Amino acid sequence: MKLFNRCAGSAAVVTLAALVAPASAFAEEAGGADILIPKMAEFVPALIAFIIIWIALAKVAWPKVLGMMDERSRRIEESLDEAEKTKQKALEDRKASDDLLTDARRQAADIVLAARQDAEAERQRIIAAAHKEAEGIIAKAHRTAEDERHALYAEAAASIADLSVSVASKIVEKALDEDGEQRRLIESYIKEAGSLNAN
Repeated sequence: MKLFNRCAGSAAVVTLAALVAPASAFAEEAGGADILIPKMAEFVPALIAFIIIWIALAKVAWPKVLGMMDERSRRIEESLDEAEKTKQKALEDRKASDDLLTDARRQAADIVLAARQDAEAERQRIIAAAHKEAEGIIAKAHRTAEDERHALYAEAAASIADLSVSVASKIVEKALDEDGEQRRLIESYIKEAGSLNAN
């Protein structure tokens, strides 16, 4: 509406200037400039037609033009506001996605670290179990070897005792009592000899 009032004021000034200019031109009527100065009989009807057209346009067309301009201005402002909101939402969505990505990376690093720790603990457990099993096998092998050695010593002692009795009986040509004193003496001697060899 302010624009309309400004335009109306400018039109009034132009109209007054147009009315004054022909009057002064008629007052100074000189020879060769007649062609440029409008005749009063043509000027007044043209001015009245101009004012009527100007008033009709100001009442009918100008409000529509101003309304369209206001509507366009409103739409532009709404579009700018919507663009700003979209930009803000995009920035918020990007920040949220960055936060999610950072959190996912942190969780992945935690999972990898936990998996490494579990793998290391499992490796240590397997190594400890293997060491324990190996120690058990070695101890069992030592016990078995010791048992077999004692069995061999006992068997060898018995064989030597039998052989000694047999040899002695052939030399003396008389049979010795196997449960007697001589057999115990020979076994005792063989045990002493075996323990000295074992050490």
